Amino acid sequence: MKKIMVIGCCGAGKSTFSKKLGRQLSLEIIHLDYYYWKPKWERPNSEEWEKTVLQLCEKEKWIIDGNYNSTIELRAKKADTIIFLDYPIWKCLYRVISRMIKFNGKTRDDMPEGCVERFDWSFLKYVVSFNRNMRNTILNKLLKFENEKTIHIFKSDKDADLFLEKSIETKNVG
Repeated sequence: MKKIMVIGCCGAGKSTFSKKLGRQLSLEIIHLDYYYWKPKWERPNSEEWEKTVLQLCEKEKWIIDGNYNSTIELRAKKADTIIFLDYPIWKCLYRVISRMIKFNGKTRDDMPEGCVERFDWSFLKYVVSFNRNMRNTILNKLLKFENEKTIHIFKSDKDADLFLEKSIETKNVG
């Protein structure tokens, strides 16, 4: 595992999982949110964003966390391992709301300067509708890579933690 893509709903724990796995495997963590957003939550244009993602994927080793549906296939082509945190929406929503409260008025470390955490109804609506609107799209995109990439789909933190434990064991044996 040298190029790992971590995807899932907002609040699933992509960044937390990526940080843990990155420490174990000594891989650079690339938080897509950090590269996507400009100050005051301004979005890049699609050409600029695709160019940025391609540049990030050219690095020799990485863990890239983030969804960004428009570049999932691009990143999947470059990855050797894909991890989908396919968690229940209630868990993701709880975590997103907790994060909004904890970091309200502050910039999280996985976000660029000028993107201050705030209570955002449209973002909460996106999270609530994620599985209904995005889950099958993501699974269909992953199906295209099932014969050429290692794909892990975790349904719970317990599944993800077991994977992390096995990664440590594999690293210690190898």
